[in-house]
Amino acid sequence: MKLTLREQLISGLFAALIAVASQIVIPLGFVPLSLQTLMIGLTATLLGRRIGTWSIIIYLLLGLIGLPVFAGGASGFGVLFGPTGGYLIGFVFASLLIGTLQNRSNGTYFPTFLINLLGFMVALLFGTVWLTLVANLTWTQGLAGGFVPFILPEAIKATIVSTLAVWMKKRLRILEAI
Repeated sequence: MKLTLREQLISGLFAALIAVASQIVIPLGFVPLSLQTLMIGLTATLLGRRIGTWSIIIYLLLGLIGLPVFAGGASGFGVLFGPTGGYLIGFVFASLLIGTLQNRSNGTYFPTFLINLLGFMVALLFGTVWLTLVANLTWTQGLAGGFVPFILPEAIKATIVSTLAVWMKKRLRILEAI
């Protein structure tokens, strides 16, 4: 994948925005609730599959090398490959899905909402399966602790992302070229 300098700079900027949003955390049991997924959705919706996913990969690489960019200032291999790392890796798949479907949609509010909600559910499912296997939980425990509590917050985030993305695409000319 070859990106122009402009695309690389935009990717880096959005990776930084994801890192900042990740620091806004509400402790909720084993898996924290943060604004991380909101920025993941906004990134994929605004930038599309290629640039949006690259932004998320940059974000993950920054955390992997030790910068405190994950939720609550966490970083490193232990986080990325630990019990909650599946959610982080699931963001890549969510971005691929959101970016692909968004490029094929008409960009209005309701399709954007459904696309983001679907992408967030993919990340949640990926993270829940990972959590269940790594933490040696039963499937019931995994779903109860890693999926169900996040359905409503993710729907709220999808609502916010859709509202912001539709508004921003109408008003920011810089997004037309992406």
